[in-house]
Amino acid sequence: MARYIGPVCRLCRREGMKLFLKGERCYTEKCAIEKRNLPPGQHGKLRKAKLVGYGLQLREKQKVKRIYGVLENQFRRYFEMADRTRGITGETLLQLLERRLDNVIYRLGLATSRAQARQLVRHGHFLVNGRKVDVPSFSVKAGDVVSVRGGSAQNATIVHAMEEVKGRGIPEWLSFDAGQLAGRVSSLPTREQINLPVQEQLIVELYSK
Repeated sequence: MARYIGPVCRLCRREGMKLFLKGERCYTEKCAIEKRNLPPGQHGKLRKAKLVGYGLQLREKQKVKRIYGVLENQFRRYFEMADRTRGITGETLLQLLERRLDNVIYRLGLATSRAQARQLVRHGHFLVNGRKVDVPSFSVKAGDVVSVRGGSAQNATIVHAMEEVKGRGIPEWLSFDAGQLAGRVSSLPTREQINLPVQEQLIVELYSK
């Protein structure tokens, strides 16, 4: 499975905003954006050109790709799927990304970051409707129940994540039973429930050229 394995803090610096790629570190003063909010590289201080047109569209696409941890070919497939689906393409694209199993695990507070959630899923710690699923890109649907496997209930990473993310809240389209370590997909997420500072229409414009 292809994935980005380089330093992730430079991705946040390149986008000029927190993408919350490092879990709890992003909420401390150690966050790279807090320490030096400059683009990476030796010429970071000199990059002051105002983005317009294609530059804005590209940065918006890169931002969403990095938030969800998908690479270019996979992201394009999500866009093509959204483009074939009835509705607003940009909103459908974000909905497809939100429905990824690794994102759902992160949203439920069972992992401190999507990267950590992806690793936990790959290691087989979760069930969907009672069956083990170890594919991070698995797409959940309304009514699905995502739970921690019995043998993983005391997994140190999951226990730590649940303690760490207390109070951050769970999206309205999900519900979570801490006693059973199980979450339910109450409905498909709407754009209002996807709290991301992105302009998805710019991505649609980029791929529509």
